[in-house]
Amino acid sequence: MKDRNKIYLMIVLPMVLLFFAFHTFPLLRGFVYSLTNSKGFGTYEFIGLRNYADLFVDERVRNSYLFTFKFAIVCTIVVNIISMILALGLNSKIKFKSTFRGLYFLPNILGGLIIGYIFNFIFTFILPSIGQALGSEVLSKSILGSVNLAWIGIVICVAWQAIAFNTIIYISGLQTIPADVYEAGYIDGTTKWQQFWKITFPLIAPFFTINVVLCMKNFLMVFDQIMSLTNAGPNLSTESISILIYKAGISGSQFGYQSANSVIYFIVIVAISVFQMKVLNKREVQL
Repeated sequence: MKDRNKIYLMIVLPMVLLFFAFHTFPLLRGFVYSLTNSKGFGTYEFIGLRNYADLFVDERVRNSYLFTFKFAIVCTIVVNIISMILALGLNSKIKFKSTFRGLYFLPNILGGLIIGYIFNFIFTFILPSIGQALGSEVLSKSILGSVNLAWIGIVICVAWQAIAFNTIIYISGLQTIPADVYEAGYIDGTTKWQQFWKITFPLIAPFFTINVVLCMKNFLMVFDQIMSLTNAGPNLSTESISILIYKAGISGSQFGYQSANSVIYFIVIVAISVFQMKVLNKREVQL
């Protein structure tokens, strides 16, 4: 028994130390810096909670939060609706469904920056060329250059990549539903919509919870695709919280100030995730 405990410690202890060194310690250091006027270099002074007070009256910070929440909510809804539809289709009796599942998962393997640059090329060159050939004034201009439409291009890019993973999760959930349940519903004369709403959706509710929570968390932290698509432009209209923290904190000499922003950002993400889990878990019990 003692030998087993020693082996257990030998395996677990290095992982705990690595987690502390690369996650917990930087988090604690970030909180310390948030109480200073550090520029990221040179000397600094402790200024208490002044950074946190300034965050609530900073218009740029407020705009970045509004954009991030708008983007995350819209993208979460779009991704889960399309993923659910694809999962229902791929789980039905069609030919080559295993091949289709593999193809749909491919976007999840690619990096966010790579996908962003690909969509940047599509929105900047391919779609405008098609629009000019068709004589369409709307398609002739890149939406990435529009203050009002650039965020839609980011939603399309991010959703295209995220749908892959969510679809696989939903397929896994659909495969746990016994065929007898559908047969009983068919005998009772249920329609396709009633079958989905009264049988399928309640039985895959835990998988729905996983997808929604992960989607919201990941989309609130969006970074790579924005950097490669718009670089927070035009006119900072697509500046997410993570982009603001990176740009202003590293390049803008606001290291202490943006450290405070990152602390608030961390608390917001944790609070939203916990709230989602509680609300959706209650719904699962009710179903």
